Amino acid sequence: MLAVGTVVWLASELMFFTGLFAGWFALRAANHVWPPEGVELDPLRTGAATAVLLASSFTMHAGTRAAEHGDRRRAVQWVLATVVMGGAFVANQALEYRGLHFSLASHAYGSIFYLMTGFHGLHVIGGLGLMLAVVGVGTGRTRAPLDEGLTVTEYYWHFVDVVWVGMFLTIYVLG
Repeated sequence: MLAVGTVVWLASELMFFTGLFAGWFALRAANHVWPPEGVELDPLRTGAATAVLLASSFTMHAGTRAAEHGDRRRAVQWVLATVVMGGAFVANQALEYRGLHFSLASHAYGSIFYLMTGFHGLHVIGGLGLMLAVVGVGTGRTRAPLDEGLTVTEYYWHFVDVVWVGMFLTIYVLG
């Protein structure tokens, strides 16, 4: 039941992000100059962060497989590696925001850029928190089996990664 509930919830998340993509393309179609003057993104650096995020899907998968085989220690190690990689992705996003010369209020591009990337970043942070909660980091008290919790966390993490690939292609490659 947990897996089914997670899939249904992810479907609602898909609708949310689909709305953001629809907003992006509607605004892009309505503006003759897109992106506007003064908008300079760094697709190379963000591409490297994207590669790190995608690699974290493999470490998450390895953690889930270790948990399914009853190897708690390795599962926790793989999940913590995933947390580090996801944290690096979020840190890159924060650094990018610091260096941009436009804001949420600057123009339609700024609004949709920060909405899309910001909500995605919040989802990454939420996923990192979920991973830490499932493996019981900080509590040291749980010895509950990890396999089911990590399986649904892995669904979520792959979803977040796939959404980012769409965003990266839309925002940084297609512009």
